Amino acid sequence: MNQDEIIAMAREEGLSFVPDTNSPLARIVRKAVAKEREACAKVCDELAELNRASPTDSMWQWGECAAAIRARGQKEELV
Repeated sequence: MNQDEIIAMAREEGLSFVPDTNSPLARIVRKAVAKEREACAKVCDELAELNRASPTDSMWQWGECAAAIRARGQKEELV
């Protein structure tokens, strides 16, 4: 999720102002997004671990999924 998407969501919810990118509200949103992203990546990690007992291509796909989710967060932090 990028800054423009967050601003659009804020406006959809009736906010008439756009908080500064370093405001407490913006920091809370970034923390919540990061926490949810990490939770999703952990689900992929857990699925990869479950599949480790009987290795298949899907085990690697879950690992790649977790890495891709985490990479999105790093990419967005740079913006």
